[in-house]
Amino acid sequence: VQLQASGGGLVQAGGSLRLSCAASGGTFLSYTMGWFRQAPGKEREFVAAISWSGIITSYADSVKGRFTISRDNTKNTAYLQMNSLEPEDTAVYCCAADRTSRGTRRRPYDYDYWGQGTLVTVSS
Repeated sequence: VQLQASGGGLVQAGGSLRLSCAASGGTFLSYTMGWFRQAPGKEREFVAAISWSGIITSYADSVKGRFTISRDNTKNTAYLQMNSLEPEDTAVYCCAADRTSRGTRRRPYDYDYWGQGTLVTVSS
């Protein structure tokens, strides 16, 4: 399975970005999809996840109410809509696929496939 993340960039605080994660080579419909981020000098952290059906979602407390995860199984793509961005959101964002869970999980080692990161920079 190959995952391709895109949509990062430079944005001012309070602005918005939408990240996309396009999947190929696997059964996208059966995967839980997650977004993680890693800021310079910090560990990778969970951001959001969505179940295969899109019915179950979960968010890190730090992004709840500002970020929305979604997926389009007809396009094999997951999305992360990020609103009200803050400088603390600056990080490399990666998407990942979990082929086992029927719900959502938050630990990086639960995910089987990873895409390359896309850099999000929020200026103050």
